[in-house]
Amino acid sequence: MALQFEARKIALKQDRTGFILTLALHPDEAPEEILRDFVGARYACALVRIQDDESPTQYSNRVAKAGMLCRDPDFQEFLLCDNETDAAHLLCKRCGIESRTELHGNVDARYKFDLLLHEFESVRKVVDDPF
Repeated sequence: MALQFEARKIALKQDRTGFILTLALHPDEAPEEILRDFVGARYACALVRIQDDESPTQYSNRVAKAGMLCRDPDFQEFLLCDNETDAAHLLCKRCGIESRTELHGNVDARYKFDLLLHEFESVRKVVDDPF
């Protein structure tokens, strides 16, 4: 059974092994199981950022989305090509990047990708439902 609790991010550091995320838990929120586990215990984590109105933040993994799009024959047709490799090349060209992985940190590329995605979805909607 999964443990559920609310936490607040208070620090993020990096060392040679990776990132170190520090979370603060209110004493009433801290699951006893975590407090009793040994230091070094491993956990599978699923986190969602809570907005001011307590609703979850919707995240978008643009790199994964770009990969799926480039395999989509409709997207390939939209870009006027007929295979995943050409679609990936054209997507990168439209976004001003060398690799789709740059969609993680390049704000300008993310904006261009979002515009391209919106344009594609608008065209797809017209084709799927012309009336």
